Amino acid sequence: MQSSELENLKIAIVGAGYAGAAAAKALSLLGADVDVYEQAGQIREVGAGIGLRPSTMERFRQWGIFDAVAQVSSPSDYFEILTGTNDPIMKEEWPAVPGDTENTKTHLIHRGDFIDALLGVLPEGMVHLGHKLETLEDKGDRSVLTFTNGTTVEADLVIGADGIKSVVRQQLFSDKGPVFSGEHAYRTVISVDDAYGMATDDNLRMYIGRGTKVYLLPLRHRGQVSFDITALCPDSTWAPTITKEDILATLEGFDERIVNIARDLDMDTVSIRAVYDIDPVDVWHTDSVVLVGDAAHSMLHHQGQGANSAILDAGSLADALKEADSVKEALALYQANRKPVTDELQRISRQGWTEDEVNDVFPGQKTAAQPAATE
Repeated sequence: MQSSELENLKIAIVGAGYAGAAAAKALSLLGADVDVYEQAGQIREVGAGIGLRPSTMERFRQWGIFDAVAQVSSPSDYFEILTGTNDPIMKEEWPAVPGDTENTKTHLIHRGDFIDALLGVLPEGMVHLGHKLETLEDKGDRSVLTFTNGTTVEADLVIGADGIKSVVRQQLFSDKGPVFSGEHAYRTVISVDDAYGMATDDNLRMYIGRGTKVYLLPLRHRGQVSFDITALCPDSTWAPTITKEDILATLEGFDERIVNIARDLDMDTVSIRAVYDIDPVDVWHTDSVVLVGDAAHSMLHHQGQGANSAILDAGSLADALKEADSVKEALALYQANRKPVTDELQRISRQGWTEDEVNDVFPGQKTAAQPAATE
């Protein structure tokens, strides 16, 4: 699209998480008129750490925000997988951007610092809090959004960045709900001084025991460590009630230092969630509405690609709008470029456990999201 066309394009983004904030930055750089509508009264990311891959950091470099993200993150050279008793299984460098020998680091960052950095580079007044989407009327070349606070907005392009429980997806693309994975995730951030010497550099380590995975992700720029446990569990309650004793039971047989970290936890600081994703959505767009991030392809966290995929979606959508002759063509091009990639990531991310591990928790059966796992 021509610069003059992009500058006259009115865009409404539903959701101010990773996908929405990144899309807002990428599209505002095109000169478009962008507004972001977020249902929460304040934006607060809970949980723990994530890794931003080199391809994601390259997008930030293109958008001129690399330094804003880099100053609140730690560059990592590799990741390591070990047994629960600290015996090495594999060690690999992070996948680099093809042809780029300089941008090879994955940056480890706290989720809260990440969203703060993204929102901090958006123009004042672009994000509107307290706007929960009620209805979306697609009129072909434009759409009308109605929010529960009574506000009505008309836009040439609507971007559904409203997460795994996306209202945009439900109203226009798929009424299928999230799918329980058969897992729980327990996440918190601790001081590096409380990590029993297990965080001595800036590299991610994952410890695997029967039916449990422990992630230690250093956030040394803030003197902390992200401590995450993923454990098989049949309780599908979205926010289950879990005790410290329950967590310790999942760590039976693990390295005593990991057990000690868990034993010392303040449970009030631990985010406890059942883990869900969605089945692949057949179509992501109409002529003037499109899905990005978790709204399009929420995936399990085993590949660490949820946030990265959201950023790459935003970049791909901006590229498509520059390249295509119309919004309609751009949305089709964006889906063609991104959907095969995220479909595969969703598939791979579901293969998180061995057959024996799944059968331990679900004897003789599997949850809907648990395919026959591979060794």
